[in-house]
Amino acid sequence: MLQERIEPAWIEAFEAMLRRCALQPGEVVAILGETQSRPVLVELAHLAAARLGARCFRLTLPSVFSGDAPVQRSTGASPAIQQLQPVIAALAGSQLVIDCTAEGLMHAPELPAILKGNGHTQPRVVYVSDEHPEALMRLLPDDATEARVKAHVKRLRGARRLRVTSAAGTDLTVDLTGAVLGGNWGSTTRPGTLTHWPGGMVLGFPAAGAVNGSLVLAEGDVNLTFKRYIERPITLRIESDTVTRIEGSGVDAELLRGHYAAWGEPEAYAVSHVGYGLNERARWDSMALYDKRDFNGTELRAFAGNFLYSTGANEVAGRHTRGHFDFPLRGCTVMLDDTVVIDAGKVVPE
Repeated sequence: MLQERIEPAWIEAFEAMLRRCALQPGEVVAILGETQSRPVLVELAHLAAARLGARCFRLTLPSVFSGDAPVQRSTGASPAIQQLQPVIAALAGSQLVIDCTAEGLMHAPELPAILKGNGHTQPRVVYVSDEHPEALMRLLPDDATEARVKAHVKRLRGARRLRVTSAAGTDLTVDLTGAVLGGNWGSTTRPGTLTHWPGGMVLGFPAAGAVNGSLVLAEGDVNLTFKRYIERPITLRIESDTVTRIEGSGVDAELLRGHYAAWGEPEAYAVSHVGYGLNERARWDSMALYDKRDFNGTELRAFAGNFLYSTGANEVAGRHTRGHFDFPLRGCTVMLDDTVVIDAGKVVPE
């Protein structure tokens, strides 16, 4: 197990990321954490921002636990703020927020108010994924990934339909009409926006009723919520956004059925977002090399050529739930209208 202590190379990595976010001397930086945050990430964020001349302060909130719900993982929606208006005001009044909460603010209900700012200042927010710093250092944002993601965002926004197929049997169609589409390359310079590090993917939140077909989780695909590689195939039958049947035998399928059912909510079975990875330095096999507590799995959402299918909350479709699954799939072919952008798991050059 790698030790979580301050290393010079990790401070330098945080500095490099903050430079890409255009952090300037004298800017006010809020470092948001919670009692279950990884302490080394909070320390590295503070040291790097201070070394670049920022005026920093920390907010550490109590982590929230529930005794009457299933275990919650991989939600992207930290509940730590709890609609506390002084906290929201402090973040909204900062120029940069470094989000070190365990799950991040990406889908947190307070995010729109934070990004709106206070009328004088509008923050940019960077979520530092709850990874070991060694993984963050390997996956620093770079010019090539940023350019690739921006080009694919443009292509995604120009398409009407996304279709995914695979030799394993996946055949899924997503109507992009009314979807919210975008991308992430691991840094942001624009006030009022959020990014996450590591980055390197494009994503879409489909409108209601837009997704139909079959998704086959084949051997070697990933259930990131459980941090497991799939060992026996599972087929998800999807009708009007919702997983209506989970077909397959073995522990992978049984775990999936059990956790979906534990939520007792139809929204948990519905699509959250779809997309594909474009980060050529991210690796599918990295999960095998980390202990579970060291690893959050953003790298596997971003590795080049994966198709990412997620179920759970989708604000665009008006669905809210704490149940969430992320499934990065290998070997898929992704088409935007009639153009192949991912060919059997390989990104097609423009």
